[in-house]
Amino acid sequence: MHYVSTRGRAPVLAFDEVVLTGLARDGGLYVPEMWPRFMPDIQAALVNLTYPELAIRVMAPFLGSAMTEDELAGIVAVSYQNFTHPAVAPLKQLGPHSWLCELFHGPTLAFKDYALQFLGPLFDHILRRRGERVVIVGATSGDTGSAAIEAFRDHAAVDVFILHPHERVSPIQRRQMTTVQAANVHNIAVTGTFDDCQRLVKDLFNDHPFREAMNLSAVNSINWARIMAQVVYYFWAALAVGGGRRAVAFAVPTGNFGNAFAGYVARAMGVQVGRLMIGSNRNDILTRFFATGTMTMQMVVPTLSPSMDIQVSSNFERLLFELYDQEGDAVERLMEQFRETGTFSITHDRLYDIRKIFRGFSLDDNETRDIIADVYARTGEHVDPHTAIGIAAGRAIGPDIGMPVITLATAHPAKFPQAIREATGREPVLPERLAAVLACKERFTVLPVDLAAVKEHIRLRARR
Repeated sequence: MHYVSTRGRAPVLAFDEVVLTGLARDGGLYVPEMWPRFMPDIQAALVNLTYPELAIRVMAPFLGSAMTEDELAGIVAVSYQNFTHPAVAPLKQLGPHSWLCELFHGPTLAFKDYALQFLGPLFDHILRRRGERVVIVGATSGDTGSAAIEAFRDHAAVDVFILHPHERVSPIQRRQMTTVQAANVHNIAVTGTFDDCQRLVKDLFNDHPFREAMNLSAVNSINWARIMAQVVYYFWAALAVGGGRRAVAFAVPTGNFGNAFAGYVARAMGVQVGRLMIGSNRNDILTRFFATGTMTMQMVVPTLSPSMDIQVSSNFERLLFELYDQEGDAVERLMEQFRETGTFSITHDRLYDIRKIFRGFSLDDNETRDIIADVYARTGEHVDPHTAIGIAAGRAIGPDIGMPVITLATAHPAKFPQAIREATGREPVLPERLAAVLACKERFTVLPVDLAAVKEHIRLRARR
């Protein structure tokens, strides 16, 4: 198994090199040269596996000769040992054809744990074998940062620098990052949006002398291993509801498109995914694209669902690579046009092809509160604002689709107590893990949207 860049000009790499490289040197994102396939009879044989057992089976084909299946099994065993539910990703039925896949039972109570708790021991394994150390740089709109910090805190061979938009994440999300006192963890609050943070991270990686001097690596979903680990819960949910022989639909609240692209990968691997419904908030660039075939950037608007306050969805480039038959030159032209003008369009034929799988749906904050209230009235369940948008997107598919709809519940509702209280009049019970961060001292540095300032900050604080 080898990996190629979506822009076609970076070196072809093996799995372990892709994990440490993150962003390709031509500015593209790495993807496998081919998708492994699981035929229906093979999927049916996976139904009774535990989540860790399934993770090994799903991820093993992507490794090539980079590591053995036994080595992968050791990494997976460590990855999910701190999840609080025995099923790891339990499913809950909301209605006759509606299901919720709860992806908030990891250490930071968000779906990012399902990949980043795997990425931590994976990095350790690769770095130990190579005798190297890295500086991890990431951008977060809310949950990636805390999940990355939890995965890499106190690791001797890793320094972690996480950029988040200053005063644009929820207080609990911020505290989950900034109260970690580990010497190798550094939080940077950027006086801009998540898109500014993400652009700064990409600019750091595209500065090749700085990248090489610091030995930069990435844990954002630009890192292929993140996507690979997220594919597992699509297999898990589809097997639980459809048994590997029945088509299912997924409703996915998304901002950076990594979670949604993992669903596309699961489908390419043989999972019977009949529809991927993409939920957005007022930052609805993806909804508009799936309706018109035109991607046009607008101003980022703060909302109740801050992890989706994004206008540049990095992982969408991977879908474009698939849509353009893996023609890197075509993808690079589109991305350059988007960078220069803030817009690009695809042809009607390609839009027709993409709409066979994807549809978009968006809600404003008032509509999001209405969904939170409605779910609570119907089921007694609190759902966070991101999950509420996913549920609404799933409902928008309509009852005639003829298949179960599984919504990915991406965060614990207690991470957004104000939104839940406004919608239901009650606050969700605060888990002990979250209660602890409210009493701890915070530690972070506020920096402007300035590449030179961020580079200097990292250069001065990274351990050699």
